[in-house]
Parts: sequence; C-alpha cells; structure tokens
Amino acid sequence: MWNMQHLLFGIWALLFKAVPRGTIHQYLSITIFAAMFKEYDVIVVGAGHAGCEAAAAAANMGSSVLMVTMNMQTIAQMSCNPAMGGIAKGQIVREIDALGGYSGIVSDKSMVQFRMLNRSKGPAMWSPRTQNDRMMFASVWRTMLEETKNVDFWQEMVGGLLVKGGRVCGIRTSMGIEIPAKSVVLTNGTFLNGLIHIGEKNFGGGRAGEKAAHGITEQLIELGFEAGRMKTGTPPRLDGRSLDYTKMEEQFGDEEVAGFSFKPGMVELDKYSNGLNPLTNKPIDKATKQLSCFITYTNQKVHDLLRTGFDKSPMFSGRIKGLGPRYCPSVEDKIDRFADKERHQLFVEPEGWNTVEIYVNGFSTSLPEDVQYKALKEVAGFENMKMFRPGYAIEYDYFPPTQLDLSLETKLVKGLFFAGQINGTTGYEEAACQGLMAGINAHNSAKEQEPLILKRSDAYIGVLIDDLITKGTEEPYRMFTSRAEYRILLRQDNADLRLTELGHSIGLADDERLERVKLKKEAIKEIREFFTQSSVEPGEVNATLEEAGTAPIGQKVKIDRVLMRPQISMAILRKGVKSVEEFLSKYDKDFTESAEIVMKYDAYIEKEMELVQKMGKLEDIKLQGDYDYSKLKSLSIEARQKLSKIKPTSLGQASRISGVSPADVSVLLVHMGR
Repeated sequence: MWNMQHLLFGIWALLFKAVPRGTIHQYLSITIFAAMFKEYDVIVVGAGHAGCEAAAAAANMGSSVLMVTMNMQTIAQMSCNPAMGGIAKGQIVREIDALGGYSGIVSDKSMVQFRMLNRSKGPAMWSPRTQNDRMMFASVWRTMLEETKNVDFWQEMVGGLLVKGGRVCGIRTSMGIEIPAKSVVLTNGTFLNGLIHIGEKNFGGGRAGEKAAHGITEQLIELGFEAGRMKTGTPPRLDGRSLDYTKMEEQFGDEEVAGFSFKPGMVELDKYSNGLNPLTNKPIDKATKQLSCFITYTNQKVHDLLRTGFDKSPMFSGRIKGLGPRYCPSVEDKIDRFADKERHQLFVEPEGWNTVEIYVNGFSTSLPEDVQYKALKEVAGFENMKMFRPGYAIEYDYFPPTQLDLSLETKLVKGLFFAGQINGTTGYEEAACQGLMAGINAHNSAKEQEPLILKRSDAYIGVLIDDLITKGTEEPYRMFTSRAEYRILLRQDNADLRLTELGHSIGLADDERLERVKLKKEAIKEIREFFTQSSVEPGEVNATLEEAGTAPIGQKVKIDRVLMRPQISMAILRKGVKSVEEFLSKYDKDFTESAEIVMKYDAYIEKEMELVQKMGKLEDIKLQGDYDYSKLKSLSIEARQKLSKIKPTSLGQASRISGVSPADVSVLLVHMGR
C-alpha cells in the first residue's frame, strides 16, 4: 500500500506535468524500484559481526529481515585479527551459542587453532580462543545467513532513516530508494564518517579499500542524538614466506579441542589439516591437526626506529581526536607510555589454511609506512620481511550508549536499535552479542512484544549491556572477567545451562540443544550423587594421592572429600581409582568437567547466588522512566542530572550509575516508601 501510493502519485505528476519530465522519470524509476521491497519487520544496516547476529536472530524468531550492506563480498569480514574469543570474550561467544546465535558454530568450522586460556587459574577465568581462517570465517557466515529463512540482502549504502512521529519506519538508500520497516538495527562499525590515518596521510574509508558511510550521523544529530569520535587501529600484514620461524617461539594449539559451540561435531579440523603448513612448508602437526602461531619480540633498535616517526604520528600530533582502546594500544603508544620496557611481545598469527598472509598481533600502528617497514625489519625473524600492507588507524563516529534502553533501543526514536562499535565497544565478540540482543529485541518490537533483557547475573552479555547503558563509555569498551561481579556463576562451561532454555523459549535454540542441556543437568546431578555417596579405602586411593603430591588418607572417606583437595582433579581420580573411571566413562567430557567445577567450588557458588538474591531485591524495585528527578532536592545535583539523563529502570541500575551515591539510593528508597 505504501509503495502503491508513491507509484500513483508519480503517474499523476507525469500526466499533469507537475514537475519536469526528467525529474519525473527519475522519481518513477526510484518509486517503481522501491515497489520491489515489501515492508520488512526488521532492516539490519551493516553486515559485520553485530549485523550478522542481528539478522540471523530476528529471522530465526520469525521476522522478515533485510540485511543492507555496502559490499556483499565483505559480510562477516574479520577486519582486524583473525581470532575469536579470549579472556571474557570466549565466555561471550559461548553465551551467544547457548542462546542459539551463530558465532560459535562459525568459529568452530573455520578454526585453524584452539586454546583454552588461563587453565592455570580457577575455572571462572578459563576462556576459549580460536585462531581462524579469515576467508573461511566470512564464507561460512555468509552461507549460514543465505540458508536462514526470512533473510533478504541488498547491496548499497544507507543514506538515512525514515522517521515519523518519533518512530523509525524504514531506511533511505544512497540511490534514494525508500524501504519500509517496523524496526531498524544500525550496526555501522567503523564506517560512519570513517577516516583512515597512515602517518601524515589521511583519507576517508570505513576499512582498507572501502569507502566511509555518510548521512546517518548528521541525521541522528538533527534528531537530537549526541555523537562522538573513537579510534582503533590494525597492524601491518606480512608475507609469511619471508619470515624466519627458527628465530621465534612456536605456540601450539591444545591437544584437546573443545571449541565454542555446545552442538557436537562443529569442529572440522580433520578436513583441512592433512597438508603442509603454508608458512613453514612443513607437515601440519598430526597430534593437534592445527596451525601454529609464533612469538617474537621488539627490541631497543625497533623502538628507536619507531620514535623517528613520532613527529609524523597522527596520534601524537593531535590529528586523531578520538580515543583509542586502552587495552589494545598501538605499538608507538606502548613504547611511549612504557619507555622503561626493553621489548614488547608480538604474536605472529596465520590468516588461514591456504594463505601465506600473516597478522602481526601487538604491532598496531598509524606511523608512516616507511617507518613501519624499517622497524619491522629489526624484529627477530623479520630480517627479510616483505609487507603486504601497512598498519593504519581509523577514526569513526559513535553514539554514547547512555542514549539507549537496556533493550538497545534508542530512547529518542522507537523501533531504532544500535549494536556494535556504534555504541563505543571494541572487539568482534562484544559486537556480536549486542547484535544478537538487538536482533531479538527488534523482532520483539516489530511484533509488539516485551523486550528480552539479560541481567548481570545471567550472562557476560548482561554485564556488557548494563555497563554501556548505565555507565556509558568515552573510550572503546572491552569486556574482561573483572567487570563481572558474579564471574564464578558466569563460566564458559555452564553458558548452556544458564541460557539455552531461554534461547529455546524465544525460538532460537533448537530442540536438540535443549535436549542436550537436559542430559547435562541430569549427568551433573548423577555424578554429584555418586561422589557424595561413594567412598574409597586408603589402599584404593593412597597411591594416587602420593603421586599427586598430597597426603594419604588413613581411613575410608567419601570421594567428594578427596576431590576437594587442591592437588586432585577428576582426571587424576579417573586415572588411579577404578570405580571412578568405570562410573564416569559413560558421560561426555564436558559433562564431567562441569560436574567437577560445581563440586570443587560449591561453597563459592552458593555465596555468589546469595549475593545475587540480595542485589536482586534492588533490581526488583522498578523506577518510572519518565520520572522528574529534579523535584527530589534531597538528591545530589550530580545524581539528579545523571538519573534524568539515563532514566534507570530499577533501583539496582540506578545504584550503578557513576555519580549516584549510596546516600542518593537511600533517598530514592525513602521516596518510594521502602
């Protein structure tokens, strides 16, 4: 109906010569072309990690979805390092997978190496990480999207939004085509007025070789949004054939590859690991079936050469206005801030199974290309280095996330959602989980359903979104385990236990996933019962205890008491105690691992659950979003200003706002009659 009205108006104008003929032809062309598009439930602008998850989630929940991207060939491109996961980020990928998102599956299918980080620490810190084949990662993502019902694609720049009565009603492309929609998700990444810097040179672009996007920022500012600038960077890419790996430390993958996805059979290393390593030209390790990474270091000569370019550095000269990521600084920033350090670690990472391209993790820079080249030649193993392309920095627009609700819907325009770097985050994983939640809630908005909100005690995803909306960010936000106050509960091994039932209830996680979660819960229960009810004699277990370096027992004891010893693991008991091995042999390894963690950390888990219940009382006290806090003169001026700007939905959220003191929380409690 919407497009038919435009078409009839165009024909009327042509018949009555209301406007010049050429203009009418152009108008009719656009109008007739726009008639190709139905009204979509959800339009996703951008096809990075956030956009892909948003499109998949909304479509799998039943929405009609249009994904609009400037380049169909760069869907899900890994713009920076070819890796997924890491500290806290790995937990996020597992949570995405548990809810029914695609990132975990894509990562597993395209991995070239897997490592579980922080194994030497407690299980709350264990974090899975994959090194990925860059081209395969994008290819698998695109294939999965194309196989997802309800997803359509359109290649073109989006020049603006259609907004009527405070609600988004579609998009306008750069060709002037207007496409209607009930909700829109913006996942523009680094493309909004993107500006690339290399030394004293700068030019527009959202990524190397791709143009920036213009128009959206300007329109959002006109609508009343506050915008800012941020900066990120990427290292040079090198020819792996020109490096000497004998001068570097080889870093192997884990022998046991767990992967990200809770769905069995997603890891496909056997398909690709039978040939030669494209970098070393040696056979791929038969035990791990993975490609190796390598470690080398900068040195004082490298630092001195880099300093020769500081006067031309856009970061030091002030040409870059946006703040960069604190925890992923450029190499020039590192040697300037940590001048006492004689060297910095560099990770030499392969880009895939069938390429010699190398990613130099730890050497992000925007210095002149000749300075980059000279400095890299002085790194051990890089003496004969050939460069594919220099590193660069990129500035881009973002919108402070305090302008959003916890659903990631904007407060100013209903039906409009932001996800990813547009909200001031950095990292594929942070973007992907926002995309997933924005896609879910864009679907809910289009169907006039209540939004889905994850609490801080539910998931790292809940921590991330609550941090963004409640505290805001002035520098690229990155997730760490230390940001989560309930990290013993939010482990990577139990993401499915926490979230899969929820994912299934909203139509994302399939029946197979739900059934596996039920089996896992039952297995943990049975294993706990066995360990708490079964006993071992001294003669049965003492040899095992002595081998593990812990004191023997003098009498019959329950198996769970033996397991509680710090030196003892379930793997050690299985190796030395026949009854334990016989009982556990019928369960999957991930089931027994989760059961072990629950038993060993039972007291800590119980304390955190008590804390969740205590803090939950504040979360249950709801606040009116439109309340006029300026009337409460007993609140501090800062609290009034912050509460009026952020409009918290609960007292718990209000208590986490920077500038709202415990005294202010008490005032709110008194005002609410509590």
